[in-house]
Amino acid sequence: MEPRPVFDDPHYRPSGKLEGKVAVITGGDSGIGRAVAVIFAKEGADVVIAYLDEHADAEETKSLVEAHGRRCELIAGDIGYETPHTQAVIDLALEAFGHLDVLVNNAGVKMHKASLLGVDSAERAAVFHTLVFSQFILTQKALPHLRPGSAIVNTAAAEAYTGAGEAISYAAANGAIVSFTRSLALSLASHGVRANAVAPGPIWTPLIDASLPSEQLGDFGRDVPLGRPGQPAEVAPAYVFLAGRDASYITGQVLHVNGGMIVNG
Repeated sequence: MEPRPVFDDPHYRPSGKLEGKVAVITGGDSGIGRAVAVIFAKEGADVVIAYLDEHADAEETKSLVEAHGRRCELIAGDIGYETPHTQAVIDLALEAFGHLDVLVNNAGVKMHKASLLGVDSAERAAVFHTLVFSQFILTQKALPHLRPGSAIVNTAAAEAYTGAGEAISYAAANGAIVSFTRSLALSLASHGVRANAVAPGPIWTPLIDASLPSEQLGDFGRDVPLGRPGQPAEVAPAYVFLAGRDASYITGQVLHVNGGMIVNG
C-alpha cells in the first residue's frame, strides 16, 4: 500500500523493558503486529509470530526482528479454530525458547458493508473466528505456561466504543474483545497474570487498504482531532508498556491510541 506504513520509529530509545522475555504475537506479519514485534525486539524480547499465509510479509518481519539482535520464529496457519495448529503456536515458543512471558492477541480482519442486510453468515463467522475465537483459543493454550508477572495484551479497536455502521460485525467482535479482556483480568489477577488491551483508532495498516473502499482511503483518519491516521509505530509503545513491569498495577484496562477521539470506557 502507498504510502508504506511506518513500522519502526528510529527515534525510539529502548531501555531493556522486555529483556529476556519471550512473546507470541498473532497477526505479527504486518501492520500493528509487525510494529509490536520490532519494538519488542528492541526492548530485548525474542518473539514467535503466528500469521495466516502472508509468507513474504512474515519473512520481512523476521528480518527486522533479527536486525535488532533477537530471535524470531514463524508459524503459519489459521488460529481461529480449535485445531492442533493452535497448540503448535504455543509449543513452538516453548521448544524454541523454553518459556513464555507475553501473549499478544492481534489477529485481525475487517469487512465493510453498507447495511447489516449485506452481512452474510460466512463474513460473520470469519470476523468472529479471527478476532474473538482466536483470542479465546490462544489464551487457553498459553495459560498453563504463563507465570506470575506474565502479561496478555489483546488488540481491540475504537469501534468497540464508537460503533461502526458500515462494519457492524467488526465493531461487535471488538466489543466482545473488550469484555473478554476485562473478564480475563478478573479471573487471572490472583495468579499474578495481567490482561489488558489496546484499542487503536485509525491506524494506517494493510488491513485498511484491504477492507476500505478505494474512494474512502484518501479521507481515512482525517476526522480525528489530530487530523491524520496514526502509524503502526505510534501504537506499538502501548504494547511495550502493558507487557512490561511499568504496568505492574494495571489489569483489565484498555489503552486508547486513537488520535484524540474521546470514548467512554
